[in-house]
Amino acid sequence: MYQSLNLFMFTEYFGYISGILILLSFVPYLFSIFTHRTKPERASWLIWALLGSILFWTQLAKGAGSSLWLPGVQTIGDLLIFIVSIKYGIGGFLKRDIIAFSFTIMALVLWYITQEPAVALFIAILIDASGGVLTIMKSLEYPNSESIISWVLTVLAGLFGALAVGQWNFILLAFPIYIFLICSAILGSVIWARKRSLG
Repeated sequence: MYQSLNLFMFTEYFGYISGILILLSFVPYLFSIFTHRTKPERASWLIWALLGSILFWTQLAKGAGSSLWLPGVQTIGDLLIFIVSIKYGIGGFLKRDIIAFSFTIMALVLWYITQEPAVALFIAILIDASGGVLTIMKSLEYPNSESIISWVLTVLAGLFGALAVGQWNFILLAFPIYIFLICSAILGSVIWARKRSLG
């Protein structure tokens, strides 16, 4: 019992750390937007805000505890970035944006039809990844339009979010691991594109 209590305390701390890191990741991102260094991809942030809310509620329905800090704080931050991106961002009506939006609508319809949290979770992750792909594509085209420190913090938030689960539960681990992987891919694309542009 003492060991399980110890584990619970650690997972709770990991959840707090994950929430703090994801919250902190928005600070330099917003600052770099307002100083005209970062230009968020509008479609990405709208998709992330919409589907982040689905991921939060489905994980809650599956019994998530401390690991809810990651999707909860991230959804609020994503919505804030999207609102700011309306004025300061780029994209939104490109062909690839429209395709990603179409997938998002399909995911919402499937989620409504199935009413199964696990199905909704994986559909949402798949569609959420389309937002990640849009940002990767934009980063490769405009490598200086993203904040590296923000993506580093988000990668770490995903790692601590996974540790906050505290058990081998694929459903509960899926979202934080996905966040770790997709944000690592975005970070890698920004760094690679910047190095390439320097020749």
